[in-house]
Amino acid sequence: MRLSYCRSYCRSLSYSRRLAACAAAVVILPLAGLPKLAACAASRPLPPAPSECRLVVGIVVDQLRADYLERFDDLFGEGGFKRLKAKGAYFANAHYLHACTYTAPGHAVVTTGSTAAVTGIIGNKWYDRETGKSIESITDDETTGVPEGKGASPRRLLVSTLGDELKGATGGRARVIGVSLKNRGAILPAGRAADAAYWFDDKRGQMQTSSYYLKELPAWATSFNARRIPDQWFGKTWEKALPQSAYDRCDADDAPYEGRFAGGGPAFPHVVGRGDKPNARFYDDFTMTPWANDYLVDFAAAAIEGEKLGADAIPDLLAISFSANDIAGHAFGPNSHEALDMTVRTDQTLARLLDLIDRKVGLDKTLVFLTADHGVAPVPEYAARQRLNSRRIPFEQVAVAIKRALDAKFGEGAWFAGFSAESIYFDLATLADKKLDRSDVERVAAEAALGVGGIAAAFTRTQILSGALPRTPIAQRVQMAFHPQRGGDVFLVPEPFCFFGDELYKVAATHGTPHPYDTHVPLSLMGRGIRAGRYLTEASPSDIAPTLAALLGIAAPNGAVGRVLNESLAERLPPPR
Repeated sequence: MRLSYCRSYCRSLSYSRRLAACAAAVVILPLAGLPKLAACAASRPLPPAPSECRLVVGIVVDQLRADYLERFDDLFGEGGFKRLKAKGAYFANAHYLHACTYTAPGHAVVTTGSTAAVTGIIGNKWYDRETGKSIESITDDETTGVPEGKGASPRRLLVSTLGDELKGATGGRARVIGVSLKNRGAILPAGRAADAAYWFDDKRGQMQTSSYYLKELPAWATSFNARRIPDQWFGKTWEKALPQSAYDRCDADDAPYEGRFAGGGPAFPHVVGRGDKPNARFYDDFTMTPWANDYLVDFAAAAIEGEKLGADAIPDLLAISFSANDIAGHAFGPNSHEALDMTVRTDQTLARLLDLIDRKVGLDKTLVFLTADHGVAPVPEYAARQRLNSRRIPFEQVAVAIKRALDAKFGEGAWFAGFSAESIYFDLATLADKKLDRSDVERVAAEAALGVGGIAAAFTRTQILSGALPRTPIAQRVQMAFHPQRGGDVFLVPEPFCFFGDELYKVAATHGTPHPYDTHVPLSLMGRGIRAGRYLTEASPSDIAPTLAALLGIAAPNGAVGRVLNESLAERLPPPR
């Protein structure tokens, strides 16, 4: 299938058929070079850039499930989520195309318009056959932290971002900055050509970058760090923002399956910081409070001023990812008082950010998008109380079941090289020594995994690469999560409301599956050229970058598989030829 044909063909299909066509293209073309794959991306002529668009602001709220914006709508003010809904285009039916719904894959999608099978970011970490160890999506041993610590870079990201394309279109004059508590949340949306990505050093309580970008912090960032803003919250108490009646829609505040906060219990209030002064433990606890999101807005304000973002006619890009929602969400779960309170406070933080942008640049000169990198599953113990089939699946049970089956079929052996991203990686030396066909081993392992309670599906590498998957949404999302050089040999999918893990009090809830509670996220666009309204058409975060590229009059990122959200444009583009 030629790429130009695939682009036009896929863009004429419904969402589900488009996902299937894109998945097929990923199978057909992987060895031709995934970074060059632009299947399903915008191929139509682009309109001229809006004459007054000076700044693109990308907002990712980590673990913000789409239903939060409906469940808590009556608790929001007018300046945050409601402003984006009222003055922007809100897509209420937006889902990720891939199965690996984790932070790194999601953040890699939002500004590439791509999917994990193309970006190469198949998880927060994965087993690397070349080095024989687990690696993270942004680790880079050739870099150092600035001013201190370990470095990180976007070198494992195989495709360009919107910021990269904006840099290219402006001769490098556009400024591109990424900001987050997490390094992957700052680095991956910013891209390879970004001026800098900044994230929180939770050992020292300051913002840092990497020598990939800069040899030293700019003066404005150094001055910001000198303010020691996190230290101001040491010993403070996170109280509920609303009257108790607002939390009646949640589970009990002291549910026994919730996590513990900073050495305390599961219920409000939460004291942040113990001992006589701020330390690494305090900075770690700080990252799961609403104040950490406010801290990022303070840093974004300093970046806008220090980098002069939006100050001239050349558009700049600021990507900001709020991580505290995810960190608290893992500890307490989506039905907790903490999840509600965090979301309401995020609404207030978002209002402050939008007001800041309006003062500094002007919202009439800005394009804004908001989405999330993934959703989250209910706490299994909570789901079980709702009579749902829910459980934690110890991964060791799966490994034991597979080993027993392989030993019985092929003789005892050291079968596993690694486990990561819901995938099992075989020791290829063992298979070679035993002169086994890899596909046979995959098949036996997959059948054994299906015998473990809570496993819904097991897809083999051979199935995925040959395109011999069932035509189901789950299988297609697995296809869109699989990279041939980085993926494993068997990809496992838990049943709905089940997930891998047995550490009850360490992780109350998590994500990572192709099920709707993990794939369904908010998607909102606001600014010049956007037609306000609520849209129920099928959409994906993969559509953000192609849409913004069209509005800016620049090329879509080179791995984009998303469509232009034509229905939300004030001046609609012509249909594909």
